[in-house]
Amino acid sequence: MKRIYKITAYIIGICLIFYLVAPDYLLKALQRLGPRIDDYTFFENRVIETGGHVPWTIDDDYNNLSLPESIHEEIESYNPVAFLVIQDEKIQYEEYWDGYSENSLSNSFSAAKSVVALLIGIALDEDKINNLDQPVGDFIPEYAEGSRKDLSIRQVLTMSSGLNWEEKYTTPFSTTARAYYGSNIADLVTDLEVVEKPGVYFDYLSGNTQILAMVVESATGKRISRYASEKLWKPLGASQDALWCLDKEDGMEKAYCCFNTNVRDFARFGQLVLNNGIWGKEVVISEDYIIDATTAKDYLLDKRDNNPVDFYGYQWWIVDYKGYKIPYMRGILGQYIFSIREKNAVVVRLGHDRSDEYIGRHPKDVYLYLDAAFEILNR
Repeated sequence: MKRIYKITAYIIGICLIFYLVAPDYLLKALQRLGPRIDDYTFFENRVIETGGHVPWTIDDDYNNLSLPESIHEEIESYNPVAFLVIQDEKIQYEEYWDGYSENSLSNSFSAAKSVVALLIGIALDEDKINNLDQPVGDFIPEYAEGSRKDLSIRQVLTMSSGLNWEEKYTTPFSTTARAYYGSNIADLVTDLEVVEKPGVYFDYLSGNTQILAMVVESATGKRISRYASEKLWKPLGASQDALWCLDKEDGMEKAYCCFNTNVRDFARFGQLVLNNGIWGKEVVISEDYIIDATTAKDYLLDKRDNNPVDFYGYQWWIVDYKGYKIPYMRGILGQYIFSIREKNAVVVRLGHDRSDEYIGRHPKDVYLYLDAAFEILNR
């Protein structure tokens, strides 16, 4: 019995020492044991204010069509919370799970990268940025010297920066984990170095998007949440305020992730792409930029296999689905917003899980949600 007491005391002592010396971000990571779609309740947030709500039109055949049982069962196997299909700016189909509704917030995770890219386009339209080949160092002083002085906004937009950010999700010690759970994301970004020639290889790094957010803030003199509110959220007629998670109280937005809103409001980003930057009678973003952002940058090589990049634009993914080139936003737990131009349709899926299997550069379940959407759109 004494032996058991000694072992127990030893374990408790080790845990206490770890608690006292472990960095704060690591304790937070162990507390959460992985990202969750309701992490906005765990982190500090900044509000992205909306203005007057412009509701979606409900189609006359709303939810009259059902999905084939096999597709529906497979969708449910990935623990969804929402699935939405909009065509011609009318809601055709929507379904909710796990107590979620049209008003429930969900973390976007990396789908937020596409939002930041849109804000870069708006700042460019407003001449806050001269051009995409302008050096990042014009906006972030730490990038005006050393290995980073020639790094351009375009190279960061296309994930070809050559920076030494460690993009790993399986270890709590990676740069990505420190960015997600830490309290000083600016220091992480400004400490990066260019270790490979920029503009050659596509290498997906969340730090690139954080740099873009810092560029937007420097160029506009506004927090990215405020700029997003003024230039996107209010013009798009969002139904409710959104939240952007911060690294600490009154800190910096985790711009590479963590934009929180509901499924119908996420769809507004997809519709903006379909409208080539126009919402109602207002030009929100120039058509040229939208087309450029959602066109694959095949002059780059994929670092993984040396093949041309036919799947990524400016922080937007592009999937070839049965001959359709479909731009989409993507988050790590299966947050997807698809813009299907040929069908004038937006498809949104939110949930807790996504497939671990990939087809090329796309998670396998991407094709499942497109299969489901086309079941609705082709009837």
